[in-house]
Amino acid sequence: MTGPTVSGGDYGKDLFEPQHPEESERIDAAALVYDPLTTRRLRALGVGPGSRCLDVGAGTGTVVRWLLDEAGAAEVVALDRDTGGLEGPADPRLRLVTADLRDEGLRLGGFDLIHTRFVLMHLPERRRLISRLAGWLNPGGLLVLADAVELPNVLDTSSAYRRTMDAMWQALRSTIGTDTSSGPAYPHFLREEGLQDVAAELVCPPLVAGGPLARFWSETWNRMRPALEDTGRVDSAVIDEAVSYLASPHAAEVGPGMVMAWGRRP
Repeated sequence: MTGPTVSGGDYGKDLFEPQHPEESERIDAAALVYDPLTTRRLRALGVGPGSRCLDVGAGTGTVVRWLLDEAGAAEVVALDRDTGGLEGPADPRLRLVTADLRDEGLRLGGFDLIHTRFVLMHLPERRRLISRLAGWLNPGGLLVLADAVELPNVLDTSSAYRRTMDAMWQALRSTIGTDTSSGPAYPHFLREEGLQDVAAELVCPPLVAGGPLARFWSETWNRMRPALEDTGRVDSAVIDEAVSYLASPHAAEVGPGMVMAWGRRP
């Protein structure tokens, strides 16, 4: 990703405002694909009854609900700059915290699990924030970090799909500071924080024409149209072609993957 300037991490302000009528639907389309991967890993790592959990960037609360309903967590703290998407039936085990992870005044206590997905990539201070999250772990506590990783087809530089995807990463970087290049370094960062049992995996869900992940990217591109065109890489016709391609039987791409890294506090 390249860009002339880098913003300070204003996801939800400069782009993807939570109040947009279609934002919850866009987020949930991705959750349909990524939640099973996330919960499978959390279950394999032993997340279960009695845990005190923190979900950073809780969004519409799909992982929060799994922690409460399926994993049997004793308490879940859902942290997000906008917690409007988490409103629902009251649960005494759920605590909503409307705040920015970067707020130095945050005092949330210790946790047995801290999970964050597609959050740190949007925050330029990600390395410092990983230290902060690691410091909130209870002894034996688990920190799970997940972010996007781009896997471009280097033989394709001119298709509408590739040009639009490249424009998106550039626009995200220059507008809100998104950077996916640090994801593969997360295991090293966790080790530097003194965590043990550090490991990672890369998962690349199928990008099926017309499926939920294709809908997520199409909606993302449509919402970003002015920013995409401002990069100079694409115009409206190219974006239209890319969106149509994702809904067509001709779509055949390895879409961006998700790297998950984890470690445990001794």
